[in-house]
Amino acid sequence: SPAQKLVFNRVNGKRPPLLLQQLSAPEECYTLAHEENVRFVYEAWQQVEQQLDGSRSGESACGPVQYVEKTPNPGLKNFVPIDLEEWWAQQFLAKIENCS
Repeated sequence: SPAQKLVFNRVNGKRPPLLLQQLSAPEECYTLAHEENVRFVYEAWQQVEQQLDGSRSGESACGPVQYVEKTPNPGLKNFVPIDLEEWWAQQFLAKIENCS
């Protein structure tokens, strides 16, 4: 048999005013200084990545050097770096599941 559909009836056919306030998320305000800092860091990192790629392919004799420890710390032997994008995705999905 098909699953029953949920039907929500509004009282007096109107939405409660609190529900509308809860649905609208507060907007984040970014100052001009914040945007300038983000742009500066982004552009600087793009330059580093381009130089690093160029030095890997042999285009440049000098440029950024990737740091590698000569004697790794044994305490960090099983260290696994966090995948930040995956973590944010899990947080996002958890928030959606909790809201529904």
